Amino acid sequence: MIEKLVETVNGWLWSPFLIAFIVCCGLYFSIRTRFLQIRHVKEMIRLVTMGKSSEAGVSSFQALTMSLSGRIGVGNVAGTATGIAYGGSGAVFWMWVITFIGAATAYVESTLAQIYKEEQDGQYRGGPAFYIEKGLGWKWFAVVIAAAIILSMAVLMPGIQANSIADSFSNAFGIPKLVTGIFVIAVLGFTIFGGVKRIAKTAEIVVPFMAVVYLLVAIAIIAANIEKVPDVFGLIFKSAFGADQVFGGILGSAVMWGVKRGLYANEAGQGTGAHPAAAAEVSHPAKQGLVQAFSIYLDVFLIVTATALMILFTGQYNVINEKTGETIVENLKGVEPGAGYTQAAVDTLFPGFGSAFIAIALFFFAFTTMYAYYYIAETNLAYLVRSEKRGTAFFALKLIFLAATFYGTVKTATTAWAMGDIGLGIMVWLNLIAILLLFKPAYMALKDYEEQLKQGKDPEFNASKYGIKNAKFWENGYKRWEEKKEKAL
Repeated sequence: MIEKLVETVNGWLWSPFLIAFIVCCGLYFSIRTRFLQIRHVKEMIRLVTMGKSSEAGVSSFQALTMSLSGRIGVGNVAGTATGIAYGGSGAVFWMWVITFIGAATAYVESTLAQIYKEEQDGQYRGGPAFYIEKGLGWKWFAVVIAAAIILSMAVLMPGIQANSIADSFSNAFGIPKLVTGIFVIAVLGFTIFGGVKRIAKTAEIVVPFMAVVYLLVAIAIIAANIEKVPDVFGLIFKSAFGADQVFGGILGSAVMWGVKRGLYANEAGQGTGAHPAAAAEVSHPAKQGLVQAFSIYLDVFLIVTATALMILFTGQYNVINEKTGETIVENLKGVEPGAGYTQAAVDTLFPGFGSAFIAIALFFFAFTTMYAYYYIAETNLAYLVRSEKRGTAFFALKLIFLAATFYGTVKTATTAWAMGDIGLGIMVWLNLIAILLLFKPAYMALKDYEEQLKQGKDPEFNASKYGIKNAKFWENGYKRWEEKKEKAL
C-alpha cells in the first residue's frame, strides 16, 4: 500500500507540467541574462580559484566543493544508468540540455541566497526560506519550503545514497548491509557533529580526488573503444528526437527521464545548491552565483557524461519500455537498472575490478552527498528554530538523519528512489515559483557585476544602491569579516 501511495504521489509531482515548467524557467532565465552560462564561462573559472574563507564563511572553492558534494552522488552513477534504462540513449542528450539551461537557474537561486543571507551563531546561513521571507515577504511560504526541505534532505533522500552504498558493497565484497549501515552512520556522525567547517574541509579534499579518479577510468574505457565514437554519439542524438528505429517509440520517456535524472544530478532549481552558496565569503553575490552555475557544468558534463559514455561505449545496458514493460534492448540479462550497468562497463576493460571500483566510487560520491544533505537540513532548521532550543533541535536532527540513513541500507532500491523523487519534486515546484517571482534582484546583481568588471574593478555589492530591502548583510556595501570584527571589538 505504501509503495502504491509513493507511486501515485510521484505521478502527480512528475507530470509533464513539471517538466515543461522546469524547461520554461531555465529558458526564461537564460534569455533574460543573455545566456550568462556561455558569456561568463571564463569568469566562472577565474572565480573558482579566488576568495578566502573567514570565521563566518567558507571560501568560494569550498562552497563549490560543498555544492558539488551534493550534486555528485548516486544520481551520477546509478541515476544515469536508470535514465538510460528507461529513456534509452536519447535520455543522455536531454540531461545535457537541462543542464545547459539549468546553469542560468543555478545562478539565480545561488545569487539570491547570497543577497538575502544572514549571520547566525558565527556562520553565514541562507537558502530558499531566507530569500522567500526577505524578498517576497511571505513568511508562511518560507516556513512551508523550509519544512519541505528538511523532510526531503533528512528523511526522504538519504535513503537513496545509503541504499546504493550497501548494495554495491554487498555485491562487490559480500559485506552484510547491516555492517555497512553501522560503518556509514559512525563515520557520518563523526563528521556532522563537527559542524559546517568540517563538512567544507572534508568535501574540499574528497570531491576533487574522487572525481579525477572516476574520470581517468572513464577516459581509459572510451580510449579502448575509440572507434565507436561516431556510432555512440549518432545514437544519442538520433534517439533524443525519435529518429532511431529501436528507440523511436520511447521518445517521451527519453525526454522525461533525461530531464528527471539530469535535474537529480545537477540540482538546478531545487534550491539545494543555494545553501552552500550562501555560506561563501564573497564581495559580490553574483560571484557565487556564477561559481554555482559552473558547478553544474562540472557535475553533468564531466561525471554524468563519463558514466553514460562508459555504459554506451561498452554496450552494458538494458532498455525497458516503462509503459508496456517490454524489454527493447537486453545486453545484461538479469541485471536491474542502476549501478550494475556501470560496474559491468568497467569490467569490460578491467575484469574483476568493476564491481569493487564502482562500489568504492559510490561510497565517496554518496558519502559526500549525505554531508551536503545534512548541512542543507540544518540550515533550514536554523531558519525555523531561532530560540535557545536550537541546540536541542540540531541534536535531534542529527539523530533523525542518521536513523534515516541507516534505514536506507535495508529498504529496497525501488522504494528508495521513489521516495527521493518525491522529495526532489516537492522542492522543485516550490523553489521555482519563488525564484521566478524574485528574479529582479538577481538580475540587478548581474548587471551591477558586469558594469564593475568593465570598469576594471573587483566588484563589491551595495544593496542600498538598488533599493533591495531586507538584504542587511549588503546594506551600505560589502563589509569584510575582519573589518566587522575590529568594529565589534
